[in-house]
Amino acid sequence: MKQTRIRLFGSVLMIIVIPMALFILGIWKNSDSHLTTQVLMSGIAVLVIVAFSMAVWVYNGIIQPLEKLQRAMNEIKEGNLNNALEADDVDTEVRQLLEDFEEMRIRLKENQEEKLEADRTSKELLRNITHDLKTPITSIKGYVEGIMDGVARSPEQMDRYIRTIYNKANDMDRLIDELTFYTKIDSNRIPYHFARIAAEAFFRDCADEVGTEMAARGIRFSYEENLPPGVVVIADAEQMKRVINNIVGNSVKYNDKKDGTVVLRLQDDGDFIRVEVEDNGRGIAREDLPNIFNRFYRADSSRNSEGGSGIGLSIVKKIIEDHGGRVWAQSEPGKGTSVNLCLRKYAEGEQRGGQNTDRRG
Repeated sequence: MKQTRIRLFGSVLMIIVIPMALFILGIWKNSDSHLTTQVLMSGIAVLVIVAFSMAVWVYNGIIQPLEKLQRAMNEIKEGNLNNALEADDVDTEVRQLLEDFEEMRIRLKENQEEKLEADRTSKELLRNITHDLKTPITSIKGYVEGIMDGVARSPEQMDRYIRTIYNKANDMDRLIDELTFYTKIDSNRIPYHFARIAAEAFFRDCADEVGTEMAARGIRFSYEENLPPGVVVIADAEQMKRVINNIVGNSVKYNDKKDGTVVLRLQDDGDFIRVEVEDNGRGIAREDLPNIFNRFYRADSSRNSEGGSGIGLSIVKKIIEDHGGRVWAQSEPGKGTSVNLCLRKYAEGEQRGGQNTDRRG
């Protein structure tokens, strides 16, 4: 940059000062008038002022901004994207160049932050998967070894061992299903097949399926319905079942009571229906409650010890919001948790029913 400064000053001298000086010198030699000499001296003074002004303008308007640009480029070359390039004090055309460079720096920084976040997320997911698959696999191996070694001698013990193995296998299957669905969320492409669904019949079927699994796990399950007949919603049946299974699965996973209970309620709520899943588990601390629907969030170490990928409730939130509804939770530590979701009732004239939709975003 120092060489550039010298060249620019030299150019100013060559283009303005030297030709003008030669011209004035020629006139002065051919003139004997004292007045002419004074005029020429004044011209030389003006010439010097103009040359100096041009040099200052070139330095402030071109050289200094280019030096700032070079320093900013060196920072980026070293991997530092945090230093902003200020262009407010530049009034020449170079200002647009500096502003474009600053915009490029901001975009590069955003891309870098997104990449770091993606890497952190991938590591967190891998850590969760490793833990969550290892836990049921270790349990299954232990019970199978018990059966092979003859530990389960009575039919009752054998039945308990087999049921445990079956439940652990279901946990693994559910985890793999969640991870498969997570990849669709991560690529912002989830296939939905919206259709008109009779709310009572649909959620009653969900309750029957869930109740069978709850019985196998020793959890007392009940279904309550308080809805006018004939209520219809627009929903994807498969994804709504995923929602119910994820919420109920969490209720079971984090239930520390010997007489664990889960209640599925279907209620009327004006223009909406409200679905509530209530349990009597350990509950969630108030400071953790706003975050439980965030991806990979697990409230505390005791919940982490139970496994869970940390994406189950984030999947619930994504699906419900894509259905135009909302989901929230209420909890009291030591007494249990209630997860609620609202879906709008179908009204004649809506255009959404029966459509297959790829929801992006």
